[in-house]
Amino acid sequence: MTIKQQILNRYKQLLQDRIDVFQDMISGLTEDAQNDAKGSAGDKHETALSMMHIEQEKLNYKLKEVLEQNKILNTIDETITHKVIALGSLVTVNEMMLFISTALPKIILNDKTIFAVSPQSPLGSKLMGKEVGFEFELQGKNYKIAFVE
Repeated sequence: MTIKQQILNRYKQLLQDRIDVFQDMISGLTEDAQNDAKGSAGDKHETALSMMHIEQEKLNYKLKEVLEQNKILNTIDETITHKVIALGSLVTVNEMMLFISTALPKIILNDKTIFAVSPQSPLGSKLMGKEVGFEFELQGKNYKIAFVE
């Protein structure tokens, strides 16, 4: 398995874990609201239900974001070797390994730290369409692309 396949698999697993957690939390809130509705009445009951509903909306929004990120990862073909930086590229810039996909937490794989960068981010937008050797400045720091896969 290539490093790019390992990175993609790790990020897919990370997102699936998040999806599972959010779905469990939403189910738990729904269940709590149904149980609370059976045994309560009055203002405290209405406030509690309202708070649960607000929390459920927040979780649904977060779940939607994670599902969108997952959708982006599922469009990436990790078997493609890129000469020009595009979605799914693995890039080394100033000794940093970047995976062009969606903004996700850094991971460590084989003692290497990998940062998932969105093509829309300031760094990602500077990289898109560029090749090895391209140099640029971002926020007062100089960067040079050393590797693209």
